[in-house]
Amino acid sequence: MKIAHISLLLILAATILQGRAQNTIFLSQGKIEFERRVNQWSQIEGDGDWDELRKKTLSQFKTTYFDMLFTRNKTLYKPGSREGTGNSMGWFSEQPGQENIVYTDLENDKSTSQKKVFEETFLITDSLRKIRWKLTDETRVIAGFNCRRANAIIMDSLYVVAFYTDEILTTGGPESFTGLPGMILGVAMPHQHVTWFATKVEAVSVADTQLMLPQKGKKTDNAKLKETLTAAFKDWGKYAQRFLQATLL
Repeated sequence: MKIAHISLLLILAATILQGRAQNTIFLSQGKIEFERRVNQWSQIEGDGDWDELRKKTLSQFKTTYFDMLFTRNKTLYKPGSREGTGNSMGWFSEQPGQENIVYTDLENDKSTSQKKVFEETFLITDSLRKIRWKLTDETRVIAGFNCRRANAIIMDSLYVVAFYTDEILTTGGPESFTGLPGMILGVAMPHQHVTWFATKVEAVSVADTQLMLPQKGKKTDNAKLKETLTAAFKDWGKYAQRFLQATLL
């Protein structure tokens, strides 16, 4: 009886484990909504009493929403239909990144980005940024997916924290963040006071015709764009580097 009982338990355990494995879903196409959140107060500095006055009329956090369509080897990240929150004024009304469109071809290691900088729009075609990620043991759940943390330094000095899930097979992410063994669902740049986190993931079919390359803007690459903006911002003082970094993300 004992042997039969143990055998029955083993069979039940094997059945349960098999059921869990069968229920695991690994997505290779779908749609992700990202919330981009910027702490605007953190970017006000150096003006004494004027700082406090500006904070009274400026929302501390400004959020905007982006949608990302993805297939196994391609992604398209663009402004979403969901309305953001938080007001902005003066300097902050022209924050970089609020209208970015980024097409990523993971198979061919290429990206095409459409970025508006004040009144000018640029169309940037270049290779994917090479990011040397360091994986950690920290985990968290984002939009219902188990994610693992990775850290990196980009653009020589910018510290990045990312959370990716291997339950989504596409190795992409918001903006130009790629290179982890799964989809990046969360990014934080603590010193720049900006985050991107997925709010929902939809398992929907995505046709190639939905992943259209952006077309608008002055054609350039990342190196030439940096050169152009560095020259344009040369008289901006302490704000120049911050604005340049945010634009080149």
